[in-house]
Formats: sequence, structure tokens, C-alpha cells
Amino acid sequence: MQTIGFIGLGKMGGSMAARYLDAGYTVYGESLNRNGAQWLIEQGLGWIDTPRQLAQAADIVMTSLPNDDVVQSVATGPDGLLAGLSEGKIWADLSTISPGVSRRLAARVRDQGRGGQMLDTPVSGSVPQVKTGALTIMVGGDEEAYRLIEPVLRILGKPEYVGENGQGLVLKLAINISLSVQMLAFSEGLLLAEHDGIDPHRAAEIMTESAIGSPMLKARVPLVLDKPDETWFDIELMHKDIRLARRAGAELAAPLPTAAIADKMLAEADRAGYGHRDIAALPEVLARLSTTGAN
Repeated sequence: MQTIGFIGLGKMGGSMAARYLDAGYTVYGESLNRNGAQWLIEQGLGWIDTPRQLAQAADIVMTSLPNDDVVQSVATGPDGLLAGLSEGKIWADLSTISPGVSRRLAARVRDQGRGGQMLDTPVSGSVPQVKTGALTIMVGGDEEAYRLIEPVLRILGKPEYVGENGQGLVLKLAINISLSVQMLAFSEGLLLAEHDGIDPHRAAEIMTESAIGSPMLKARVPLVLDKPDETWFDIELMHKDIRLARRAGAELAAPLPTAAIADKMLAEADRAGYGHRDIAALPEVLARLSTTGAN
């Protein structure tokens, strides 16, 4: 059984590492905050101090990190994971970052000539999908490397090979455009119904039983109606992803008009202090805007 190294042990990364521990894998971990990973250490996670040492210890390195800058800082430098990648090792980056940055990092891995490989493996889904092994995983990069780690990725959900480096990320951004626009459109409809005096719980129930009731909406409606203590996918991260999608669209000359609208509304939510709330808070953001006269 291949050994796994995890860098980034937040809500998503920590949950994924825990799933591998539960499946019997040897898992090493590295993160900025060891205290936050103590629950994983108690379950058998082997703590390692630097990304380079982790890459040297593990057969497969997985990273679950928030943005381009963090991924690049973890990857590069004398203690970065690139310095520890060697023959037969694979870096699977689960983060949602810029396709261009990912492609440049993959090229650096190849140019080192040490035999390592990098795949972009962004995931669609949140913590509940991690816990049930129901993530969708889009994979870009060398197909042979993908085949080697496909069984490992299946512990998390359903991997789908897309094509060359960066294309897994482009498809993930395409999915997140739809996710954000669906959530925004649902929020508008719910607000319209509520302003006419319709009970929001009843409205949400009927809306999600109708033709618009996608799996994403059905999963998020309970969070809309009963605000959770835990955030699955916060507005700040969604806004980051939409900006990445718009940048990719500009580079590829692909018009993304609804992404532009979602970008504007997510920016409003950030400014209103909702950045670390789940995207299920978008109806609340719209309600707030309706009382302040913003549009």
C-alpha cells in the first residue's frame, strides 16, 4: 500500500487525511499549525516538519491549500516539496488554483529530471462528501501517473481524467461558475417569494422539488434555512474561484457573463463581512442589500 503525505490539514485536507487513515494507509502530514492537526496525530498521522521531508517520506504527496501563493510557497525553496520529489513520486494537488500557475509548477517538476510527476486533482464537493467518499475529482496531467494513483483517489470519490496539466483545474472552475450562479439564482428566487409573504421554508422545499432542484441546492438548503456553525465552502474561497475562472475566460477568449454577475455579488458579500460564511448565506446577503438599497 502506497504511503501518503498531506500538506494542508484544514477542514478539507484534514478530513481527507482522516479518510486515508481510516482506510489503513500510512499517512504523513505537514501544516502551519501542528496543534490544529493534533486530532489526526492521535489517529496515527505521522507529523513531518517540512514539505521537502514529507515528499521524501511519502510515495504520493497531496496538497489541499487555499490559493496560488500558498501552493507556490509550499512547493519551492530549499525545504519545498519539489526538492523532495524523486523517481516514482507523484504530487497530486487537490487545491483550486490558477491553471497557469499549476502548469508552470508541473513543468518545473518535469524539468528537474528526477522522475517525479505533478497532477492537478481539484475536487468538487465539501466535507460531507469527503466523509462519504463522494467527491468528484478532475485530473489533469500525465495519464500514466494518473493510472498509478487512481485507486488512491477512489478513496475520496470518483476521479475523472480530463487531459493535460491544468485542464482538471479549468473544468473545476467551470463547475464552480455553475455552483455560484445556481446559488445566487436560488437566493434571488427565495427572496422574491419571502417578500410576497411566502414562508421561506415552504418556498425552499417546493423550489428544490421542482426542475431546479439540483443535488447542490438540495444539499445546501438546510444550511440556508438553519445557519450552521460549520462552514463547508466559504464565500471568500468561492469569490477567489470565480475570479480565477474569469481570468481563465479572458485568457481563452471565452465569454462568461454570469460569472461576472456572481463576481460582483460575491464582492458585495465580502465587503459586507460575509467572507468566512458559507455560500448558503447568499440569501441573507441579498436580503441585506434589499434593505440598504444596493443593487
